Amino acid sequence: MEEKRTSTLDNGLIWFGAGVSIAEIVTGTQLAPLGMGKGILAILLGHGIGCVLLFLSGWIGAKTRCSAMETAGRSFGNKGNILFAILNVLQLVGWTGIMIYDGALAANGIWDIGTAFWAVLIGALIIVWLLVGLTHLGKLNTVAMLLLFGLTIVLCVIIFRGEGAEETSGDLSFGAAVELSVAMPLSWFPLISDYTREAEKPFAATMASSAVYGLVSTWMFVIGMGAAIFAGTDDIASIMVKAGVGILGLVIIIFSTVTTTFLDAFSAGVSSLSISKKLKATPFAVGVTLLGIIGAIVLPLYDITDFLYLIGSVFAPMIAVMIVDFYILKEDESDRSVSWVSFICWLIGLGLYRWLLHVDTPFGSTLPDMAITMILTLIIKKLYRLLHNYR
Repeated sequence: MEEKRTSTLDNGLIWFGAGVSIAEIVTGTQLAPLGMGKGILAILLGHGIGCVLLFLSGWIGAKTRCSAMETAGRSFGNKGNILFAILNVLQLVGWTGIMIYDGALAANGIWDIGTAFWAVLIGALIIVWLLVGLTHLGKLNTVAMLLLFGLTIVLCVIIFRGEGAEETSGDLSFGAAVELSVAMPLSWFPLISDYTREAEKPFAATMASSAVYGLVSTWMFVIGMGAAIFAGTDDIASIMVKAGVGILGLVIIIFSTVTTTFLDAFSAGVSSLSISKKLKATPFAVGVTLLGIIGAIVLPLYDITDFLYLIGSVFAPMIAVMIVDFYILKEDESDRSVSWVSFICWLIGLGLYRWLLHVDTPFGSTLPDMAITMILTLIIKKLYRLLHNYR
């Protein structure tokens, strides 16, 4: 029987759901000190950089029909990718907890019956999404996305109908704002191939995924920044309550959290297969969701800025090495156990990213880090080839 594949529309809807997120809105509020003009420019520039790189990452998986961590094996070896699979699972457990925490906190701001209750409810719905499965979400996802689309328009109107901008405090450089805007697409680099590999039309699905996510994430950032500037608060729940759309807001919060966090938990399950073939993807994903629920209840997970930078420092140079191998050198190291040359290039990129966080560039840290890492990878691997052939 022919394997069921996801359509381009399915992939677009999946990544629409990834973009509609309370975490994206909250991150957008941090750009308010720039003002609307410079803030929107930073958001557009950051998302433009991030989503071009997101496409390049997703196309590797779509072209090869490999999961995200399997594509890492093409650069780092069939055992070398285990490190990245472990790191990816850890960051996805963190993301699952953060997303459930943000959703539960916002939901409780509208209907105060306890964040623990909302965390359990949101987690239970994520598990339902997981049990339905990626290739069978179809109509369920379509209905959820149409609902979210309508309600986010309502939210946008509520925020931007204010009469004037509020004074916003804080000190944020343009480069730091660009980096925050890049950081959200970057956080999906080690996930996107888990979905594009299943597509009926690989190129169209990869293009739709990165473009839809970029547009929707940009929209969420602008909503968050607008909330901080025009409504004078980063508390989205309070804005909804004051506007008299509490129930509608509750629906936005719950379903946006579910559709985004589903991707984190699902990909954790897929990545687990690169750690051990004895593991089962769906039960593992359910276990990650349960850990996320517990973390959301017992840990303070509100400020995710440092977490975003940590993800960037690990996965930006990883993708840089993979882009050079796949698109330029046409190399596949998956027949090797470990490619130490690739790991040396990655470590250089990781150190460079951490250093660039302390350097104020107009393009943030990710773009210069990846550009330099790609150039160094190309030089180092060319030299390695020459020395290897000489011997």
